Amino acid sequence: MAQPSESTQLQQAQLAAILGPDTAPFETLISHLMSSSNEQRSQAELLFNLCKQTDPDSLSLKLAHLLQFSPHPEGRAMSAILLRKQLTRDDSYLWPRLNPNTQSSLKSILLVCIQREETKSIAKKLCDTVSELASGILPDNGWPELLPFMFQCVSSDSPKLQESSFLIFAQLSQYIGDSLVPHIKELHSVFLHCLNSPTSNPDVRIAALNAVINFIQCLSSSADRDRFQDLLPAMMRTLTEALNNGNEATAQEALELLIELAGTEPRFLRRQIVDVVGSMLQIAEAESLEEGTRHLAIEFVITLAEARERAPGMMRKLPQFISRLFAILMRMLLDVEDDPAWHSAETEDEDAGETSNYSVGQECLDRLSISLGGNTIVPVASELFPAYLAAPEWQKHHAALIALAQIAEGCSKVMLKTLDHVVAMVLNSFCDPHPRVRWAAINAIGQLSTDLGPDLQVNYHKQVLPALAGAMDDFQNPRVQAHAASAVLNFSENCTPEILTQYLDGIVGKLLVLLQNGKQMVQEGALTALASVADSSQEHFKKYYDTVMPYLKTILVNATDKSNRMLRAKSMECISLVGMAVGKDKFRDDAKQVMEVLMSLQGSQLETDDPTTSYMLQAWARLCKCLGQDFLPYMSVVMPPLLQSAQLKPDVTITSADSDNEIEDSDDESMETITLGDKRIGIKTSVLEEKATACNMLCCYADELKEGFFPWIDQVAPTLVPLLKFYFHEEVRKAAVSAMPELLRSAKLAIEKGLAQGRNETYVKQLSDYIVPALVEALHKEPDTEICASMLDALNECIQISGPLLDENQVRSIVDEIKQVITASSSRKRERADRAKAEDFDAEEVEMIKEENEQEEEVFDQVGEILGTLIKTFKASFLPFFDELSSYLTPMWGKDKTPEERRIAICIFDDVAEQCREAALKYYDTFLPFVLEACNDENPDVRQAAVYGLGVCAEFGGSVFRPLVGEALSRLNVVIQHPNALKDENLMAYDNAVSALGKICVFHRDGIDAAQVVPAWLNCLPIKGDLIEAKVVHDQLCSMVERSDRELLGPNNQYLPKIVAVFAEVLCARKDLATEQTASRMINLLRQLQQTLPPATLASTWSSLQPQQQLALQSILSS
Repeated sequence: MAQPSESTQLQQAQLAAILGPDTAPFETLISHLMSSSNEQRSQAELLFNLCKQTDPDSLSLKLAHLLQFSPHPEGRAMSAILLRKQLTRDDSYLWPRLNPNTQSSLKSILLVCIQREETKSIAKKLCDTVSELASGILPDNGWPELLPFMFQCVSSDSPKLQESSFLIFAQLSQYIGDSLVPHIKELHSVFLHCLNSPTSNPDVRIAALNAVINFIQCLSSSADRDRFQDLLPAMMRTLTEALNNGNEATAQEALELLIELAGTEPRFLRRQIVDVVGSMLQIAEAESLEEGTRHLAIEFVITLAEARERAPGMMRKLPQFISRLFAILMRMLLDVEDDPAWHSAETEDEDAGETSNYSVGQECLDRLSISLGGNTIVPVASELFPAYLAAPEWQKHHAALIALAQIAEGCSKVMLKTLDHVVAMVLNSFCDPHPRVRWAAINAIGQLSTDLGPDLQVNYHKQVLPALAGAMDDFQNPRVQAHAASAVLNFSENCTPEILTQYLDGIVGKLLVLLQNGKQMVQEGALTALASVADSSQEHFKKYYDTVMPYLKTILVNATDKSNRMLRAKSMECISLVGMAVGKDKFRDDAKQVMEVLMSLQGSQLETDDPTTSYMLQAWARLCKCLGQDFLPYMSVVMPPLLQSAQLKPDVTITSADSDNEIEDSDDESMETITLGDKRIGIKTSVLEEKATACNMLCCYADELKEGFFPWIDQVAPTLVPLLKFYFHEEVRKAAVSAMPELLRSAKLAIEKGLAQGRNETYVKQLSDYIVPALVEALHKEPDTEICASMLDALNECIQISGPLLDENQVRSIVDEIKQVITASSSRKRERADRAKAEDFDAEEVEMIKEENEQEEEVFDQVGEILGTLIKTFKASFLPFFDELSSYLTPMWGKDKTPEERRIAICIFDDVAEQCREAALKYYDTFLPFVLEACNDENPDVRQAAVYGLGVCAEFGGSVFRPLVGEALSRLNVVIQHPNALKDENLMAYDNAVSALGKICVFHRDGIDAAQVVPAWLNCLPIKGDLIEAKVVHDQLCSMVERSDRELLGPNNQYLPKIVAVFAEVLCARKDLATEQTASRMINLLRQLQQTLPPATLASTWSSLQPQQQLALQSILSS
């Protein structure tokens, strides 16, 4: 028998010592696990895991012994943590492997330790360990002693035990609330007693408050929650008494817990809302309190206002509080100092002199107006603003303008109604004596241009642009000049070239003066504004090109030292946008020079925080859009760094959500924190933004260069496909989604054009096999409705490109995902319908729900498109899948559904009938009654889809459609004869009805009174709205004339003049009303008529045309 190796023997000896009777080796092992030396720690981890595998019983008892008897606090703390890890239900869950004796020893030791442990932080860790174990075994009655023990602790006179048991109750409510619900009565009285008892220690009361709030959240029935209503005054007293005793740290803990309650169970507060919100506003108004406390009280009220899904409309019922809160927030904006750094404008520092009060006030005004809406906020603001603007202090003028900018987004619809008043108020402040007020006025115009555009631009350009131009002359105040330039950017982003052109001379002139200003901030503002103006005015910018470009190139070449990095970056942005605006021919020569500079920069070592990198990525992509295929030679320079940026790993730190140590430097601008389950994740945003930019650029190149992008697909696909599930950043996901069809299209085109370096169709199949399943899987997990719609759209394009290459399993997974999407969407709509039943539901909520449902339509729309594509691609072989889906689609025909859903359902049936022909006849019985009824729906889009479907069924339905011809005619007649049939919104439905009528004339001639119906159809021609149907219908007319259709020509050819008039109109039309082939057949027919008709008939036919048609026809026929 082979001897075990020496190292194994050594390990076994070590294990025997560690788990042996002497406690020292085990204590050493535990202290090594906490060691700062990596080597020592990983050695200890290895041994610890070996103990766990070989003898979990001894290991657990050793940890418990240490927990109970070790004199060293860090040793006890570590064993509590390690025990908790072993008892967590994950891959390393030890409990089921322990023998019953060990299990019962552990349970009793843990309870003994809770009674004995004196160190507070260790007691907390012990509570965590107990809760962790209990959440696994309590539901199956695996720890009958625990709850009696906890109730005993709560009613003991030891504050330490009371606090521990409340901590455990709080955790169990989170983990296994259902197991506590049977004890609701005892819990209620325990909580009530503790919160009401005047002798309770503050820590115990906070622990009880935490337990109550967690328990209320785990109750699913509102009747159960209502039993706790009588605790609310005592819960609030925990907060007010802490404040009265000057114990603000405790008060802040209480506030944080109440904010959690407001976010998750706002309706629990509803009956006592007046008292609760009143107390919070009192705290917010108390100037003697710490800012942190007052900010939390405000956060509580804002959280209630934002709890729209759970308590819609509740806060709007309290107008007196809203005006009080608004006044508090406005007063916070007064907390701004006139800092000299603001005036000297040496640094970017926009917020010089602003305090934390100021920034909280700003943020909360924005959130409040978005959550409550304009009808509530505008009246409150209109009451306060005039007083602020009339006051002598500049801070008040400043505050009113800043507040106006903050509420614009949430109040946009209401503000648009009084735009006159709003604009006048802001423009008045353009001549305020204090520069910070003028800055705030410009800031407000910039914000309004974004939130109230394009109405503001269309109606007020005459006032706004000259005012901004004037502000650019404020050479005493560079910060005002720079801000005026950036407001020009906001204004022009929502502006048409027609409006902008009349001001270009003045604005471009002023911006060029600012470009030569000594202050870098002003130059940067001018560059950004020029870029935006060029982008918005497009080819109108050509006349300034020769003046502007030399300045821009000078900056690009000369701004080389570190302090000018941003300036150089912005000059790249400006040059590339100007180039795109004026087009390749004008820009070509300068483009070469600019690209030389960019290439040399690309080669140099830029520092990681240099903004040049991301601006350069975007500039390259714009140059590519401008130059098209001429850009290909530069791709080998551009792509390597771009791929590197797209592959950046997010810089992430993870802590547990309830840990006290907030992520270090949490006020660091570049860190963003999100909470996922019980983890708090901090992410460096600059890295994410660069990654998102790079992904967007990859998508641009693929889109612009088509087959030219082929050489890069092998590197780009594996970079972007995994990012479909990059949940840290929406922009990254969106870019990855848009790129998927572009990559497939590039591969397919390259192979078709023979540019694929020897690869063939199988490459497209491999790529499609990689991309399509990944998209389907990402769609399954996507949390955001808007991105869901984009994913469906991308999937649809992918199927159009590589359709026939999909195998049955892939089609199956797509169909399963569509079922899932429809189900999820319907349940979101149901939730919204339930929200509409809430007691405070009001008109503002109706508006908001309407907007949310519109996003849902987008999802349904894409589902319809994908099914259409699958049906067109696989025809009858898709029908088994269609049958499976029918139970999901049939409800969409219902009267209670939105017009958009009904339209989509009809379109899907239209596709089936058209693509599957005979195979689809079996569906006519089910669907045609719906289609016939929908022909007269009040929504024109639904009518269009339905009458189109009638045409399809008339063409392919044969004897199955025959019995319905009479009803179909009368339905079509209603559409065609309607007095407003030719109005814009009804035109498409009218054209499709005419087309369907024509198909009935051709395919069911024997089922109609042809002498009446055919001339009636002729009378509707030509059709000019739906260009696709126009081509079909006019081609059909041609064929009927060619075969001398009796009913069409009429007795004695009496309808011939009408036919000639239709031909004339089609041939002379500016739009494509017929294919070239149909047009030449029409011309041949007209020439034949010229030769065969008696001269008198010919002359009278000709004379019925309009003079310009006669001329046009003569020239067409004679050519």
